[in-house]
Amino acid sequence: MKRLSLLLAAAAALSSSGAMAALAVGAKAPDFTTRGAQAGKTFTLTLSHQLKRGPVVLYFFPKAFTPGCSAEAREFAENIDKFKAAGATVIGMSADPVDDLVAFSTKECAGKFAVASAGPAIVTGYDVALKMRPGMTDRTSYVIAPSGRVAFVHSEMNYAEHVKTTLAAVEAMKQK
Repeated sequence: MKRLSLLLAAAAALSSSGAMAALAVGAKAPDFTTRGAQAGKTFTLTLSHQLKRGPVVLYFFPKAFTPGCSAEAREFAENIDKFKAAGATVIGMSADPVDDLVAFSTKECAGKFAVASAGPAIVTGYDVALKMRPGMTDRTSYVIAPSGRVAFVHSEMNYAEHVKTTLAAVEAMKQK
């Protein structure tokens, strides 16, 4: 417990000062089951099952195949081995339909990690509704510890820092 408190304090210090997400460091991440795709193949994804393997980087992005979202997905794909070395699973989340995410998982994610559909309950639970564009999510990255608690949050519409900051957070978790 003391170890988790130290980790949460370290993660809070690393957190971005971007837009505020509803889930604060230390909050319980809502569990969910949804449909996702990896390397063009669809499957059912349940967060609690993914957390049994280790920390999860759950990153929300506004829309597949837009310039920033494609660049962010490619950067996560380029760094996936570093995330795996730190014991983390990366999952991209968007309000896009699964059919759109099937192609995105192959083209932009290079088949290296899953992307999944964030329905209204997930969007509400993680407070990631894009206020200016209904039906889309904002760009918020969460690192969720295996306990199901939020260990790190980065909420900023510019994709540039999401991969770097979430990777630093999971690497810090591994060192503790």
